[in-house]
Amino acid sequence: MSNVRLGIIGLGSMGLTHARNVLAGKLTGLDLAAVADPDARTHAQLPGIRAYADAHDLIGSGTVDAVLIATPHFSHTSLGIAALQAGLHVLVEKPISAHKADAERLIAAHTRPGQIFAAMFNQRTDPYYQEIKKLIQTGALGQIRRINWVITDWFRTSAYYASAGWRATWEGEGGGVLLNQCPHNLDMLQWLFGQPERVRAFCHFGRYHQIEVEDDLTAYLEFPGGATGVFIGSTGEAPGTNRLEIAGERGRLVYENDEISFLQNEEEMTRFSRRAPQPFARPATVHRPIRMPDHGGQHVAILQNFADAIRLGVPVIAPGREGIYSVELANAMLLSTWREQTIELPLSGAEYEAALKTRIAASAFRTSPAPLLPKNS
Repeated sequence: MSNVRLGIIGLGSMGLTHARNVLAGKLTGLDLAAVADPDARTHAQLPGIRAYADAHDLIGSGTVDAVLIATPHFSHTSLGIAALQAGLHVLVEKPISAHKADAERLIAAHTRPGQIFAAMFNQRTDPYYQEIKKLIQTGALGQIRRINWVITDWFRTSAYYASAGWRATWEGEGGGVLLNQCPHNLDMLQWLFGQPERVRAFCHFGRYHQIEVEDDLTAYLEFPGGATGVFIGSTGEAPGTNRLEIAGERGRLVYENDEISFLQNEEEMTRFSRRAPQPFARPATVHRPIRMPDHGGQHVAILQNFADAIRLGVPVIAPGREGIYSVELANAMLLSTWREQTIELPLSGAEYEAALKTRIAASAFRTSPAPLLPKNS
């Protein structure tokens, strides 16, 4: 099969990064055929590439087989639907939509057999997370009892939030750290452990910055099977932490600073507890430090997989339909905070959409972002 002709919609830092990766020859079976962005100045950064000011002109041009959408969150849905309905293959930057109802609309538009719809969840290519998933699936950790993820190394300055009028507003972005920085972590959370069934969250709005959306949160999660979890995220802490800790019947795993530290119990802790006569005894453990040579192909690997899925029929690493889970988790945490109550999953997309629209209508930060303003994560 001939190379896939790719169009990139949105030339912010991520869109330009993807374009330059293709032009640098980092991918096979994929050509950059066209780009779309309303700012003509961005077109000049990609000389020789066909450029459109309007994404819909690119979608209907016949010059591309597939599109990568790298625009602000709300336009992911409308542009994704337009591209899918035009018969194009679609890869969407995270999050796939700003809220669950829009994600449902986007997923519903994917109806054609053989049409590839994928999400840019590049952390799924990271060998560290792949190893953790394998340890969970093979039973090396035993039944999962507790999960604790502190992810506060997303530090952002006030200048970052002031860099675009749509940023950090309910109308322009649909949220803050949960919708912009943490979708990768929320995707990993459900990819590794499954979707929680209950969420109680405490989001702080404008705690560290002059913004209306959340820049700090702590959430308590309950999973099917009895595991509990805590998820903490922030853009206001420096230097910040990225530490994932998992307690299972067969041991404890900590992933931090490019090392997996796995203390594996020689006997399941509950069984040991019931038979041990000494009150302070503990199961014997074996320490298994695990280091990987790198963090995998990341964005390039997801884009290569997208091209290979189109040309060769290989399985998609991050199917677009799975993008709804991280969106639902983010929405549930915000709704839990607004209502000061535990939220049961699955969340009603329509219910959350109505709550979000209420905040948009009452916002003092209301903006009318251009639908194709480029996104910088």
